[in-house]
Amino acid sequence: MKLEVKHLTTGYGDTKIITDLNLTIPEGKVTALIGANGCGKSTLLKTICRIIPAMDGEILLDGKKITSYGSRELAKKIAILPQNPTAPGELTVRELVMYGRAPHQGSIFARTTKEDREMVDWALEETGLTEFANRNISQMSGGQRQRAWIAMAIAQNADILFLDEPTSFLDVAHQMDVLHLVEHLNKTYNKTVVMVIHELNEAARFADYLVAMKDGQIQYEGTSYEIFHNEMLSNVFGVDSTIMNDPKTNRPFCIPYSIKSYGNLGREV
Repeated sequence: MKLEVKHLTTGYGDTKIITDLNLTIPEGKVTALIGANGCGKSTLLKTICRIIPAMDGEILLDGKKITSYGSRELAKKIAILPQNPTAPGELTVRELVMYGRAPHQGSIFARTTKEDREMVDWALEETGLTEFANRNISQMSGGQRQRAWIAMAIAQNADILFLDEPTSFLDVAHQMDVLHLVEHLNKTYNKTVVMVIHELNEAARFADYLVAMKDGQIQYEGTSYEIFHNEMLSNVFGVDSTIMNDPKTNRPFCIPYSIKSYGNLGREV
């Protein structure tokens, strides 16, 4: 499913965050949106998903304007996991995941079908949550809750999955757990994944395509081998770094050692 952003201008109220941006999302790949806080990553993702309206330009899904899709029709094609999602603590994991089937049901009062139940069981199995299906969300760890939200998103059975900072506030073990799950969903089921992520080395390791943003514009885009270099890190993040290759994956990773964005006062970190 082809997703194109053409001459997009968007923001909040009268404030423009992104101006005249163009982007084509690679199909069947994991794309990471990276950049400093406030650069427009989440704004871009929210506009693509119609959470906020575009001011100008257009977003095309399989050549059709995304604004022309009905809400239920669009939800069958794209799923989004926003930042810091919340749900009533007494809700069970299975009940939460079942909400992902809403676009496929006639109304909120519709009975669940065999297909709904099978898709929920599949989502629970793929996220390693089958044994926790009847546990309340409030009784789950942070990493388990994040997997439950991802299970809800994939239960929609959409072709494109959007994740807004899926590893925020998780410890390193749970970050790896979530990202390996994303990798599994992409490689096994050819899901197109677009995620906003702050940890640069995780982006370089797990994403097939990187989009580096600054001040509402795309500064660099390409594979980690093509754009993950000191020039990009300096221009986009204002840091000097040592770039090395991971001996296990051969992907680049960085060791930042100084900040350049404090006037003339470079600060060692």
